[in-house]
Amino acid sequence: MRIATYNVNGINGRLAVLLRWLAEAEPDIACLQELKAPEERFPEAAIAAAGYGAIAAEGVPIFLDLKLHDIPATVEGAARNAAALRVSMLTVHALGGPAMVSAAVEGAAEGAPGSPPMVVAVTVLSSVGGESLASPSSLAYEAREAGAGGVVVSGDHVEDVRNVLGESACLVVPGVRPAGSGSNDHVRVLSPRAAMEAGADYLVVGRPVTEAADPASAARGILKEIGRA
Repeated sequence: MRIATYNVNGINGRLAVLLRWLAEAEPDIACLQELKAPEERFPEAAIAAAGYGAIAAEGVPIFLDLKLHDIPATVEGAARNAAALRVSMLTVHALGGPAMVSAAVEGAAEGAPGSPPMVVAVTVLSSVGGESLASPSSLAYEAREAGAGGVVVSGDHVEDVRNVLGESACLVVPGVRPAGSGSNDHVRVLSPRAAMEAGADYLVVGRPVTEAADPASAARGILKEIGRA
């Protein structure tokens, strides 16, 4: 089985590029990242015509990293359509404000065939640093009050946000880099163990696995580090 990942960086604007890649690479499973789709309708028909009729298999949780950020009505429609794809979790930008986050939660609940996906709000991107950062803790608190099931938070802010939100909130932590891995374009990073100790529920690990000579071995190493092997 061939599993491939593709950083789309805007699925509506680069649909032709994506379809050409699918035709050339012919992966059995395609993992699409950075969809960034503010449109209310995803190109499901075009992707199905390319031979990929579903993005979720029964029992397999799908994390749909949309990072939705638009007016509440548009985000509500996008979340509704995303939820219809039976995903388990989808992201919005906390900077969109409480009304937008709330709209995403409502749209996801309306569009889901069964249990709605958890909406998690991205506080501050792990590639952004400096003293001018918005407060991740404040953004996290507002998003949670607006109905988000959890937040995306990175670096030294993970522990602070966990203390603010308590144990009931879900924390997704990107910018996770095992020992010996480069930081790539992440400014704020944590090792897998440090992220878990700070309060992470889920770790987002990309290139240290996808670009490794032996991705399966790299993934097993991370699981071993956090005691999940």
